[in-house]
Amino acid sequence: MHSDPLVFTIFAIFSGAALVATLALYARQALPVAYIVLGILLGPSALGVVGDPVVIKKMSSIGIMFLLFLLGMSLPPQKLVQLVRETTVVTLISSLVFAGLGAGAGWLLGLSGLESALVGAALMFSSTIIGLKLLPTTVLHHQRTGEIIISILLLQDLLAIIVLLLLQGLGSNGRLPLSDLGLLALSLPGLILFAYVFERFVLFKLIRRFDKIQEYIFLMAIGWCLGMAELARALGLSHEIGAFIAGVMLATSPISLFIAESLKPLRDFFLVLFFFSLGASFDLHLLLGVLAPAAGLAAAVMVLKPLVFRWLLRRSGESGQRATEIGVRMGQISEFSLLIAVLALDLGVISERAAYLIEVATLLTFIVSSYVIVLRYPTPVAVTDRLRRD
Repeated sequence: MHSDPLVFTIFAIFSGAALVATLALYARQALPVAYIVLGILLGPSALGVVGDPVVIKKMSSIGIMFLLFLLGMSLPPQKLVQLVRETTVVTLISSLVFAGLGAGAGWLLGLSGLESALVGAALMFSSTIIGLKLLPTTVLHHQRTGEIIISILLLQDLLAIIVLLLLQGLGSNGRLPLSDLGLLALSLPGLILFAYVFERFVLFKLIRRFDKIQEYIFLMAIGWCLGMAELARALGLSHEIGAFIAGVMLATSPISLFIAESLKPLRDFFLVLFFFSLGASFDLHLLLGVLAPAAGLAAAVMVLKPLVFRWLLRRSGESGQRATEIGVRMGQISEFSLLIAVLALDLGVISERAAYLIEVATLLTFIVSSYVIVLRYPTPVAVTDRLRRD
């Protein structure tokens, strides 16, 4: 009897994840790094146990949506507006600095002007999944730290959407999609207004009426999160922005804590898939050609990003300790950068070498940055008992 391919893939991932997690915890290593290594080993370029990681990669994006949904529930709308106002200058200046760094690196490596610009765009963003998954939620010091990180990442998310729109326009007809950018400027306020009205006059009343039926609350929370994610995507925004707005609108609900606790296991299930899919997409056959420049680019990012963020945050009034920690926690390239590289390659805008340079550099920063964070700061998967925090 032949095994169902999807069932076998899930079995291989989670059985392997349980094994490598056990080894990693005994060795005091970071669990996300262990899952990435597992993906490399079981992926198509190594053992080939999981031959096609595309389905897993699509499923794993749900984990990021749930992550942002839960984080949104910890930020009431008034506080979020204040934080975004405080971090706009930091986000814009840091993005320009890293874009210039990436473009200069691409030029030095002999890439074309457009390829260098896309390398610069890829370096503008930090990883949502690394920055937030490794952030403890029960330590008072990290409430402020987490709020700053979330607001910066949210603004970076908006910038990434603009980059993707421009990239799609260049790939399709060579013209900048200014009409699409105009619609985007209207989409975000419209989505927020809809979420506010629906939550106030429909969702909250339903939850209050049936709040004793836990299964119903669980289903409503999932439906609200994924429904807002799909609506955001239909309006030209990202799934992640929709999920985050859905969470923010529920932040004032009296049962937000119950919803958060109920969805954490589901979030963690999909996040394991996310880290595994990163490793499985690693093509070892193309590695040698770009390993040296990608390692140099990754090293430059992990050295300069913490320094730039620390300087900007200190200028904005944050303490030196908090500014340093935020810089280290955001000292990697983003999963959005992987999307930029894949889309640009599919559209024929950049070469395979340039795309793989971005992908390898991104994955290297994921691995090293995760380890640095769990080695130095409190996280749910820290390498010492002293630093382990939920």
